[in-house]
Amino acid sequence: MKKNKPYILLADDDPDDCTFFMDALEDLSLDVNLTIVNDGIELMHYLSTRPEFLPDVVFLDLNMPRKSGFECLTDIRQIKEFELLPIVIFSTSQDTEVVNLLYSKGANFYVRKPGEFSNLKKVISKAITLIIRSPKAQATQDNFVLQP
Repeated sequence: MKKNKPYILLADDDPDDCTFFMDALEDLSLDVNLTIVNDGIELMHYLSTRPEFLPDVVFLDLNMPRKSGFECLTDIRQIKEFELLPIVIFSTSQDTEVVNLLYSKGANFYVRKPGEFSNLKKVISKAITLIIRSPKAQATQDNFVLQP
């Protein structure tokens, strides 16, 4: 795996959402390495067996089988080797209480999955750009939710 390209890990159980994400990256002509895992157990196994190849950013769906994105975020932030791993929550929900809790648990950004492909491209590009510029920084609460 080339480390000169941004390395993105997408954790999402919905095959259509994964395809749209891949299509958006391709349409944006972003030169990245992308790995996809389909649930929280797979995500945690992937991270723990490849600590030398941590991604530059994890896009994490909240509603996944076996282990939710929220559980993964909590676990990731408790593991010293992963505590600064940039995590963008990528979900269909926009419950304010949930968003605030995710912020307090250490997610870097929150993205509500947009319904339109053009907005999906914009928000993915924005998230990747912000993370690459400042990988260890968490957004302020006012800037936590990314809009297209």
